[in-house]
Amino acid sequence: MNLPTAFMEVCEQHGHTLTEHCLHVRVAAQTLTHYHGDQSNTLTASTAVNGTGQQAGSFQTPLGLHRVCEKIGDNEPVGTVFKGRQPIRRDGKGDPTAMITDRILWLEGLEPGFNSGYEVDSRQRYIYIHGIGDESRLGQPNSQGCIHLGTANLIPLFDAIPEGTLVLITEN
Repeated sequence: MNLPTAFMEVCEQHGHTLTEHCLHVRVAAQTLTHYHGDQSNTLTASTAVNGTGQQAGSFQTPLGLHRVCEKIGDNEPVGTVFKGRQPIRRDGKGDPTAMITDRILWLEGLEPGFNSGYEVDSRQRYIYIHGIGDESRLGQPNSQGCIHLGTANLIPLFDAIPEGTLVLITEN
């Protein structure tokens, strides 16, 4: 796998074995890169308007090593809107009020005291990779802490990766 050195180093530092698929979110570039074998695919993303940070209630994107702990929305139609991880309607495509759409990849922090536990726990902060009704602001900070992807990229990514996939979120 042709991963950045920083990804391999943080996995080694925290005792995690690389997974078959790995995701790297670069906040400065507003991208998510999917690594699988010798292949990589970089997708346009959006992270938090408030920048990066670990604290609960900050509405910032957390940094560090995570894993996909739960996949939500398999086989739901395009445009499905979620609230509390439950589908509530199916007309979210293009709707600026549709905050979470299509699929959810729920993230769990793997660095105790940094993005796991107490007031910095990414899972308890409900940090997801998910779709958004209005995709016009992809590529610029636009979330309340989550990572947004366009539907055309999110659904194939969701279908390709298993739960447990490692996700590294870095500034650069």
